[in-house]
Amino acid sequence: MNSNKGEASINNIYKLDGKVPLMKAIPFGLQHILAMFVANLAPLSIIAVSVQPAMEASQLASLLQNTMFVAGIATLIQLYPVWRIGSKLPIVMGVSFTFVAVLGTIAANYGYPAVMGAVIVGGIFEGTLGLLANYWRKIITPIVAATVVTSIGLSLFTVGARSFGGGYAEDFGSAQNLLLGAITLAVCLLWSIFVKGHLKQLAVLAGLVVGYIVAMAMHKVDLSLLTANGWFALPKFLPFTPEFHPGAIISTCIIFMVSAAETIGDTSAMVSGGLKRDITDQEIAGSLACDGYLSAVSGLFGCPPVTSFSQNVGLVIMTKVVNRFTIMTGAACMILAGLIPVVGNFFASVPQSVLGGCTIMMFGMIVTSGIEMIAKCEFTQRNITIVALALSVGIGFTAASESGIWAIFPPLVQTIFASNVVAVVFVVSIILSLVLPENMEINHMIAED
Repeated sequence: MNSNKGEASINNIYKLDGKVPLMKAIPFGLQHILAMFVANLAPLSIIAVSVQPAMEASQLASLLQNTMFVAGIATLIQLYPVWRIGSKLPIVMGVSFTFVAVLGTIAANYGYPAVMGAVIVGGIFEGTLGLLANYWRKIITPIVAATVVTSIGLSLFTVGARSFGGGYAEDFGSAQNLLLGAITLAVCLLWSIFVKGHLKQLAVLAGLVVGYIVAMAMHKVDLSLLTANGWFALPKFLPFTPEFHPGAIISTCIIFMVSAAETIGDTSAMVSGGLKRDITDQEIAGSLACDGYLSAVSGLFGCPPVTSFSQNVGLVIMTKVVNRFTIMTGAACMILAGLIPVVGNFFASVPQSVLGGCTIMMFGMIVTSGIEMIAKCEFTQRNITIVALALSVGIGFTAASESGIWAIFPPLVQTIFASNVVAVVFVVSIILSLVLPENMEINHMIAED
């Protein structure tokens, strides 16, 4: 017998809208949060390592608390839009790894207040672009998005290796740090291999827990910080006074365009795999507007930009759990965690080697995800040319930046591109996508004849 439309039922977890009993919805909502919990906090921890002078542990803990709170709010607005901001899709929002490289550079060169200023302006920029998506989104073709995603993973390899060795600690590269990173990574791998079902999504969390315990045994964790800020506290608005530097803002805005390309890919894949239909222009515009404007809000709380999480897109496609109310229970748990400083303090006390052991595999998975996207676009002569040239120029020119290859360019151009692989790849791939003829293969065959 079919249930009434308004009746709460566990079967409604497979429907976008519909009532689900609260206690039955919470485990599925928590699963989404657990799948992204560590990844949501890791980017800020990595960026903070680059801050000069070094950020205090209590400051980092407070920012991590803000990060959880903002991610929960952004997810709620994505699920239940405000005006045209939000898509009404089961998208979980969190801090993006896409911005780690550029914001780390800004933090090192200008300080953390400049990171806040760049995120605020860049978020408003992307949010406005999102509302105008109908006019420009066709420029970011699938092959451009695939190339950019691949370059993001490649650009983060050195970041993962730096964390694996201990970050910027005095004992960087020590046997203890390398052993701690290796143990954490091994746990992540073994969990992925032997654990079945939905629990497989918790490999990173398992690695973090085991790595943290081992770090405690090595006396590399300061437990006195856990309750330093009490048991309950409201997130701190404007923890630093934002600073606005043109070079930092322009480079961040470019990466926001890259993030927009990723979001289009994520939401399209989720709608296709989870809802079995094509995404609408309105949904794309709403998801991008939420990405941008909530990133600006995130900047006001001292946090990096937020965006759709690929981990959760994969989880939706795998489980087919698309109910908005169900995902909302997870967002509510994230907001609650953002009000409990102990949670933020815990992650602030995690040694960099443990984070490195967890994240180095994530960065590799971003590369493989990009390769899969390239394969879906097919290996035509045109696509191969775009990918090969964009990656060659992006990686080659940034690797050679210290040799002076960018010396003839204005300082602003050097600030944006000299050490930013993703920005170079994005610009080159866009240009090639616009200028290369669609019938390259036909022309090539004619030339051979």
